[in-house]
Amino acid sequence: MRVSSITTQLIWAISAPFAASQTWADLAPIPLESLQEHITLSPSPNQIVTVGGMVGNGVTTNAVLLYDIPSNTWKAGASLPVALNHPNAAVHEGKIYTVGGLTGASGWPATPNSWFYDPAKNSWTALAAMPSAVARGSAASGVYNGTIIIAGGIPRSGGRTVDTVSAYDIAANKWVELPEAAAKMPGARDHAAYGQVGSKLFVLAGRENSVRAVKNDIFILDLADLSAGWKTSSAKMPTARGGLVAAVLGTKIYTFGGEGNPAPNTRGVFNQTEVYDTVADTWTKESAMKLPRHGTSAVGVGGKIYIPGGGIIEGVGATKTFDVFTP
Repeated sequence: MRVSSITTQLIWAISAPFAASQTWADLAPIPLESLQEHITLSPSPNQIVTVGGMVGNGVTTNAVLLYDIPSNTWKAGASLPVALNHPNAAVHEGKIYTVGGLTGASGWPATPNSWFYDPAKNSWTALAAMPSAVARGSAASGVYNGTIIIAGGIPRSGGRTVDTVSAYDIAANKWVELPEAAAKMPGARDHAAYGQVGSKLFVLAGRENSVRAVKNDIFILDLADLSAGWKTSSAKMPTARGGLVAAVLGTKIYTFGGEGNPAPNTRGVFNQTEVYDTVADTWTKESAMKLPRHGTSAVGVGGKIYIPGGGIIEGVGATKTFDVFTP
């Protein structure tokens, strides 16, 4: 529906025609009837993992799927202890940390429960729960120096979007307080794109309280200097979108798709591929998605960006399509 101070002037550069090297290619479909509102991560250079999400007509799943890049094959991993959609997650030292998310109960209430997945053991281990008062899903996330940062999100379907930022200390297995300047984003956001470049967490676009209340801001936090707080870039995303996804290659953040598109004949879904250069503080446009989607999740590995599943209409309407973008 589903990582710090830049303030220079936006330069919106559209390459036309697109560079010949930009390509989309189909990969082995997801081995489920369909999938959206999951999260996709890469715990090792040859592996991609999807965690949770919704299958079919919006049924929340605990499925964990492991994709082997060299062989273009999928297999099932150990299931999540609880079915989740819009999970919050990050990778640290080859393990996947899932910290909260929305459950499949009526209204999708958030759970504070957290776990880590060890791909080598194919097992989940419980962690200290997020404080219940700030339990949420659809948040942005980053990790630095052994601390996971969770920014924004929603407490349930239709719940009010939050600007809350939370921190989990992996070694201590506890949730810790942040400096006041880092504890709230400049604005409330859910269904935002996010990416981390070095120590800097970028939260891009997203929405607030409504599918069509889309944003184009970029909020930035240097995780190595939390006391400096959040900054807002003047380089607005060219197309305001929520439910979009992002992946990092080098110092660029590639954003794809999204929902909340009011244009006719789009089924409410965006097809845009827009790229933010975190060094130059500029945007460029690249080849649009072959199959426009929202509510998916992307990961950059080996110079390519992998995007499994997603919704092909605004709201619930998942696909099993899996494709890869090569800039």
